[in-house]
Amino acid sequence: MSRFRLICFGAVPKAYCPFKPGHITSVRTLLQERRAPNLHMNDGSPSSPSISIVIPLYNEGSHLSSLLSDLKAALEETGCRFEIILVDDGSPDETWQIIRDQAQTSPSLQAVRLSRNFGKELALCAGLERARGDAVIVMDGDGQHPPSLLPVMVEGWRSSGADIVQAMKVKRGRESVSSKLGALLFYLILNKLSGFELKGASDYKLINRKVVDTWLAMRERNVFFRGMTAWMGFKTIQIPFEVGPRRAGKSGWSYLRRAKLALVGITTFSSFPLHLVTFAGVIFFVFAVGLGIQTLYLKIAGRAFTGFTTVILLELIIASLLMISLGIIGEYLARIYEEVKGRPRYIITDSIEPRQ
Repeated sequence: MSRFRLICFGAVPKAYCPFKPGHITSVRTLLQERRAPNLHMNDGSPSSPSISIVIPLYNEGSHLSSLLSDLKAALEETGCRFEIILVDDGSPDETWQIIRDQAQTSPSLQAVRLSRNFGKELALCAGLERARGDAVIVMDGDGQHPPSLLPVMVEGWRSSGADIVQAMKVKRGRESVSSKLGALLFYLILNKLSGFELKGASDYKLINRKVVDTWLAMRERNVFFRGMTAWMGFKTIQIPFEVGPRRAGKSGWSYLRRAKLALVGITTFSSFPLHLVTFAGVIFFVFAVGLGIQTLYLKIAGRAFTGFTTVILLELIIASLLMISLGIIGEYLARIYEEVKGRPRYIITDSIEPRQ
């Protein structure tokens, strides 16, 4: 533990590790000094653990070659054997062709191409199910998860004995005000409903084989990766990082897709919205009983009066509550419907196997 003092340990992912930006540089310098004699790709040493890198891709063809180049350089610093697993999530651009070209010179690279855009979470499933490493690192393909952090994550895992090394966002990068407010609201609601502190969490994380096997045993089709890894409760350490700019292109995450992911995250991790419907029904029942007693009293006392406006307002409020309640129930029914259909999570139309 004295060899790696900059990592913050915690049994659950609520702890925050107060890194400074310069710390990461110093750690990487330390790694270079320690591993300089052993910087060989796939050296095959029995004492060297194997690392699988899983990257879902969607329209990332313009910068994929440079990303893989930086990725390999960072992986060589770890001194570990590694494999790279790319999942093309139905990209309409030249992503798959570039993957095929890269596979000609990268024997450790394997890839699958999905028949259509199934979404990032299900593309992650396709990659994780093919990972064979002692540890698996999941990262985005847009360059916002810096490959330079990989040696730090691997060293943190090897020296600490943690099951999960989670990269935490200290800065979210360039985002619109609406995106920042939406993310803040989502995590605020999810943290309160689920009981897990996910603010600042990202999909950029290292998980060991025990965590991977446990995650794969959960066969649900409504997948929320960062929430599911937090739910498992394995020993976690955190490493902060700053989200960089995209290497090229624009984000494929529209407001509609973000809202859909938020609904999946909330409905798969908490049944509280259903209980909220019950609570609202009880409150309105109590209110209705009180209003009924008052109306009956006024009628007996001969002081009843017409209340057209009051009746209309009450009907509008109750109708709105009923529609919202039906919508909440419908979301949970939709999750159940998707699960019981039993369809595959994804469909593969092409694949590339490693040549080593």
